[in-house]
Formats: sequence, structure tokens, C-alpha cells
Amino acid sequence: MALRGAGRWALRASALRGGGSGGRWDGGRVADTPQHGALRAALRKIIDKEINPFVDKWEEEGQFPAHKVFKTLGQAGFLGVDKPTEYGGMGLDFSYSIAVAEELGSIRCGGIPMAIGVQAGMATPALTRFGSDELKKQFLTPTISGDLVACLGISEAGAGSDVASIKTTAVRKGDEYVVNGGKMWTTSGCQADWMCLLANTSEGHPHQNKSLICLPMNLPGIHITKKIDKLGMRSSDTAQIFFEDVRVPSKNLIGEEGMGFTYQMLQFQEERLWGVATVLTPLETIIQETIDYTRQRKVFGQSVLQNQVVHFRLAELATEVELLRSLLYRTIGEFPCLPPQMCFLQCKEQCQAEGIWGDGFQTVVSDYVYVTVLFSFLALYVEGNDVTKFASMAKLKAGRLAREVTDSCLQFWGGMGFTSEVLVSRFYRDLRLLSIGGGTDETMLSIICKYMETLPRK
Repeated sequence: MALRGAGRWALRASALRGGGSGGRWDGGRVADTPQHGALRAALRKIIDKEINPFVDKWEEEGQFPAHKVFKTLGQAGFLGVDKPTEYGGMGLDFSYSIAVAEELGSIRCGGIPMAIGVQAGMATPALTRFGSDELKKQFLTPTISGDLVACLGISEAGAGSDVASIKTTAVRKGDEYVVNGGKMWTTSGCQADWMCLLANTSEGHPHQNKSLICLPMNLPGIHITKKIDKLGMRSSDTAQIFFEDVRVPSKNLIGEEGMGFTYQMLQFQEERLWGVATVLTPLETIIQETIDYTRQRKVFGQSVLQNQVVHFRLAELATEVELLRSLLYRTIGEFPCLPPQMCFLQCKEQCQAEGIWGDGFQTVVSDYVYVTVLFSFLALYVEGNDVTKFASMAKLKAGRLAREVTDSCLQFWGGMGFTSEVLVSRFYRDLRLLSIGGGTDETMLSIICKYMETLPRK
């Protein structure tokens, strides 16, 4: 597929949608349609030329050059695959984002795909759906083009999975918000130009007192106090950030004040499915590299691979990876295809008509159960499908399978597996995060139990 001089797709979004079908999953593998395949092939060329040759260097340095890498990806359109064309995106549906996420798994580390995911699918969904036109032009368009690096300010030292417990405040004073508090585990925080910040803007109910704000990172009072030294994901910088009387224009508010918790929760299903998609290729790569190594490695007069315990175990792991892929694609096939803002508005109108909007959503077990209730109504009323259970199952399985594959394969590498010279040891460290970030395994289990009606009520 030819690319324009600027590196963007020569093919229009309408052509990529596959003749009006929207590119939705039709029972086959997402990446096997010609349109998805062309997208993946173009991305793979960039990965092979601009990213993988430098991964070892960036891992050693503890940071990759986000502005440079994002600019390359942005020029080719990969930071706005499912974003509106009027702001520089391709305007495609979510299945194309999953195809991109899978191909990003070809990068020989976990940190860079994670940072790309924050840029393309975690810091910008609420802005895309609910932000003003002025705000989108100021922050979304340059983020899609790769001119600005974005980060997401949600987690705090005392509030990870428990999002409702965040303490950061943004107090309205005139035409400004004054921000005080701090954020933890902020991916790309050391290089970011702006943050999608979740803060308490009132003292009301914890699900109704939060707002999302576009926060420029060059404002006085923002202190990047620490670059966190992590077990894995070493090429992706992670920051601890404090805010001291930071003044940000009130026009930087995304959508309505007090709706930040809901806005943030709405995109968790997409974030989790993105995470599942990015792990598939690394797991396949680890299995294949383990096959190659154990085939040539001789122990007691025969190759390690000849041992039944080894080749049987690798067969089991390969089967599990394919089962995970099938679950992911089934979930994508059920994913609502209406524009997210339209889905949200229709959901809200229907819930209000049924008398279940507002206080009815507050009788919940946890923050994440809150969003499963909200998202399930969204899907059931608008599309007739609820992906929350499947997304939670896929996220749970991906995190556990990543640990299982990397641990089993590392064992077959013997002493070499305990060095930093082989890929399996890097992914052993990097992929451990999947069971923690974006919702812990325990959170996923709580959501699944909610759907099984086995979760005790408080």
C-alpha cells in the first residue's frame, strides 16, 4: 500500500471500512481482512525500521524518545486510528485499533507498546467523546499527529484500582481551577506535554464529584519528583508527580463538571481489550524462540525439545494463546459499533426514562462494579450486547497466561533464561504488569462474579 509524502495513508477511511461494513468482526480473525492486513503491514515496516533496532539501547537507558517515536507513528496515522478525521484521525472502528495493538506486540519490549497505548487509547478517549471543539484542536489534534506527548493522571499513592478514593483536588476560582495533590505510576510522565487529569472538583459523592481536565505539564507548580525505577517496562518512563497550587483555565474541563469518574470508567473496556491484544504476539514470539532454542540445545545427548515434557508443554501454551485470541475476537465481535458519545447519551436518556440514573448507580460493591453496571446498560440498551464480562475474562486470562508462558519458557532456557541477553527474560519482567495495571486480576474476578451473581453484597 502506497503512503503519501507525509507518511499518512493514501487509502481513505471509507475504503478501509470494507465497503460500508465498518470493518466489524464477521467471525474471522480481525487481522485477516485485507484492510486490517494492510494496516498491520504498514505498521510492521515502521517497527522494523524505526523502533526494534533501538529497543536494547532504550531499555538500557531507561527511556525511549517518545516525541521522536510518536511523531513517526503520528505521521503515518497510527495514533488516531479510531479518532475523528476532522482532528487528524482515520475515523475507523475499534477493530482496527485492535489490529494495531496486536502488531505493536512485534516490538521487542513491553514498555513502548504500553506508552503508545496511553497516547492513542487511554489519555484521549474522553477528550474525543466529550471535549469541546476548542479543546480537541488544542490537545487532541497534536496528540494524534505526535507533536504532543500525553499522559494519564489517575492513580495515586493511595488510590490505584480504587479510583473513587483519589485525593487530588481542582478547586474552581473564577475562570481557573487550582490543582493540589499528586499522581503516581504516570506512564510517559517525564516526557509528557499534557496530562488528562482526574481530580475532585467538589465534595459530593465520590462517583459524582470528579472531573477530567486537560493539564499542560509546563505550568508553574507541577513537580516531577521522581522517575520510578521499575521491575519491567524499563524503556517506558514512569513518573511520580506533585501539584502545588497549579492554575489551569476552567475551559480545559472535559465535558461536564462532576462527570469525570464516569467518563474515565467508560473507556476501561477498550483499554483492557487493547492490553489483551498487545500481549498475543509477544507470547507467540516467546514460544517460537523457545522452540528454536530447545531444538538446538543439547542435554544428555539429545535436544531439550525432544523431551516430551518440553514439547507437550509448548503445545499446551500455544493452544492457550489461540484460545485467548478467540475470546478477544469474540469480544470485539460483540463490541458496540455506534459512536461512543451517541452510545453514552442514548444510555443516559434510556436510564433516566427508566428512573435508574443517578442514585440507582450508587448501590455498588466497588468502583469497577459501578462501571460494569453503567457499561452494561449502555450495551444492552443500544446494541443488545454487553462486552464487560468477556472483556474482564480476557483481561484476567491474558495476565495469567502471560505469567504462565514466560515462566514456563524461561525454565526451558535454563541458565540463559536468567540473563538479560534473551527476550524471554525481558518479557518475564515486562508482562507481569498485565495482572496489575488497568484493573488487577482480583478486580476482574469481582466483575465476573458480579455477572455470575455470586459476589456478596455489602
